[in-house]
Amino acid sequence: MNASVQGVLTVVGRVLLCAIFFLSAVGNKIPQFETVAGYMAKAGVPAPELMLVGAIGFLVVGSVSVVLGYRARIGASLLLVFLVLASYYFHAFWTIADPQAQQMQSIQFMKNLSMMGAMLFIIANGPGPFSLDQRRRAVRHESAVESGRPLEPSGAPARW
Repeated sequence: MNASVQGVLTVVGRVLLCAIFFLSAVGNKIPQFETVAGYMAKAGVPAPELMLVGAIGFLVVGSVSVVLGYRARIGASLLLVFLVLASYYFHAFWTIADPQAQQMQSIQFMKNLSMMGAMLFIIANGPGPFSLDQRRRAVRHESAVESGRPLEPSGAPARW
């Protein structure tokens, strides 16, 4: 595949992957803070207001980080933590007796599970082409080559 096409597809993929997180924070959780905190309290979330502030921070910082590809592994880790906690508190289908409600929560849980897989993929492999992380690596590599510093077998500058 052409490197430019791969780069564009990677950026579009990061945007599509993170749109749900960013829009959830700015379109729902921030403007409806009290309502969401009340819902969290009913679900048994400890210190719901504090946890909601943390969730909003994780969602905004994590999604922007992954979209830009800047410290994307950290951003994906933030989103992974959010997904694990949201799945446990809000989509615990195994605790529901009503078959229809159980099926709906099972679907939501599986959706979150697939996004957890995407976050693990980013944590393991990085954000890919056309990312600020890739640009930083390229600049460090050029600087190391120009200064004559040794490189790792991967081509990255040696960390002393």
